[in-house]
Amino acid sequence: MDMTWVIDRLAVGGGIWNDDNMAELARLGVTHIIDMQIEFDDRPLAKRHGISVLYNPTDDDFQPKPARLFQKGVDYALAALEQPEAKVYVHCAAGVHRAPMMTLAIMCALGWTLKDAQPLIETRRYVADFADVYVQSVRDFMKTYVKSQPASSSF
Repeated sequence: MDMTWVIDRLAVGGGIWNDDNMAELARLGVTHIIDMQIEFDDRPLAKRHGISVLYNPTDDDFQPKPARLFQKGVDYALAALEQPEAKVYVHCAAGVHRAPMMTLAIMCALGWTLKDAQPLIETRRYVADFADVYVQSVRDFMKTYVKSQPASSSF
């Protein structure tokens, strides 16, 4: 698996593509996946392994990304991370643009500053490439971000 742990329970990487790779994720304890690739939907593979998937397909077109794209991913990741044993894997096809972008938004929602989170992701995942338009999209999202409250609040 082309996967990099950025922080304790949050990893970023490339496509899963087949059952062997999905099984490897399950063995590594991944419980939740944010699938940012438009090229392949992981849900059929994940179902057999009991892994929850948010299919959040995104074009890697170097255009600004809407806040709703980030809101879906951030809400999903934060709800997952409320569970002490949960591990979240964020991926796209290659783990270069879209997945690092979403990982950056999640880390900012967790309280990291963009100034600290971006270099950490780049250091841990050396192939991560933060296009200026994608970083600006995360910055714009964070200006309006409102943390959603879970149905049964455990905060």
